Amino acid sequence: MTGFGNGTRRTPRSRGRMGSGTGPDRATLAIVGLVCAIAGFFLAGNLGIVLGPIAVICGWLAMGRRWTGSRRVMALVALVLGVIDTVAAVLWTFF
Repeated sequence: MTGFGNGTRRTPRSRGRMGSGTGPDRATLAIVGLVCAIAGFFLAGNLGIVLGPIAVICGWLAMGRRWTGSRRVMALVALVLGVIDTVAAVLWTFF
């Protein structure tokens, strides 16, 4: 019988093209980071200080903590805009 966990295979199935199935999707993190970075420019000041670091963190996680690879453009843009947004918000607050 193959019911109740007694499968016909001795080794578990490979994940294949679908990936591990755990953790947030990298494309979603890149989009969230990009939206936070762009919104931080228009809401400079109080919310820019919050949205800038969120964009940096989401961009960094979306890049997979690596600078190389394909399809990392949106994540890199979120990271760079997040840094610029954070610096601009800090300068806006103190000057």
